Amino acid sequence: MTTVLGIDPGLDRTGWAIVTRNARSVLSLRACGLIHTDAAQDLPKRLDYIFRQFQQILKTYAPDQVAMEQNFFLKRATTMANTVMTRGVIILACEQAGKAITFYPPRRVKMMICGTGTADKKQVQRMVQLTLNLDKAPSPDDTADAVAIGICHLKTNPLAHQINVKAAFLEKLKAAREQQIKKRN
Repeated sequence: MTTVLGIDPGLDRTGWAIVTRNARSVLSLRACGLIHTDAAQDLPKRLDYIFRQFQQILKTYAPDQVAMEQNFFLKRATTMANTVMTRGVIILACEQAGKAITFYPPRRVKMMICGTGTADKKQVQRMVQLTLNLDKAPSPDDTADAVAIGICHLKTNPLAHQINVKAAFLEKLKAAREQQIKKRN
């Protein structure tokens, strides 16, 4: 079984989800939630809270892999800076737990889940519900997005892994050929 922690980062609301794929490639939702910080608190306290929450999630669920939304900002500079700092503490928690992170642009996640990169939040929630055969769609949308990121990773990562293995093999083959040529000369 492969277990992925999907993350939709944000300072105010960070969605997270533990999504699994069993040996028969059946996907299921193990847990999900929302980390909400109080806007009245100082920024360092909010970031510390998010950091500690992710340390606990990583310890509790011990995911094999981590996938996070790669943000593109068209909004205010303050929102961008806060989300970047939030991503930083999440990346630090994952690094300390020895977990590499794969990043996915929102359009790619939507394309994988809904078939279009322009799907709205309700469409993503509904397709997550259908994909995982859930009684109701995960909510709020930050949590549903985290589940979608986990699903996207579980569906695309095996192919990416095969491509990387093949590329590494071809590099070794090329190096071996170059060594043979050097020996002949």
